[in-house]
Amino acid sequence: FIDLPTPPNISSWWNFGSLLGVCLTVQIVTGLFLAMHYTADTTTAFSSVSHICRDVNYGWLIRYMHANGASMFFICLFIHIGRGIYYGSYIFQETWNIGVILLFAVMATAFMGYVLPWGQMSFWGAAV
Repeated sequence: FIDLPTPPNISSWWNFGSLLGVCLTVQIVTGLFLAMHYTADTTTAFSSVSHICRDVNYGWLIRYMHANGASMFFICLFIHIGRGIYYGSYIFQETWNIGVILLFAVMATAFMGYVLPWGQMSFWGAAV
């Protein structure tokens, strides 16, 4: 076979880093499409969600992909971290610290998106 620079303990658990990239791409693309049709006004927020599901072509699919993609993103993220802990990847300090910084950035983004806009949180939560 081909001699690749891979660890000897490579397994299917190593696919979750790539799946994280796929989930993040799906989240960004579907989020942009949802943002094109979503209205943040308190009087029309729920009707804009209804508009997305009923009037936009495949809007229901975009909404469900965005909602379930967020859950899948975090599942892949935690499995990816768990795989790193299991195989001792924390020994590589620089790589591990970059991953920790990225984890904090993901958590901060989730906090900024769902917790801080108190008045609009439930309306955007209805969209996703």
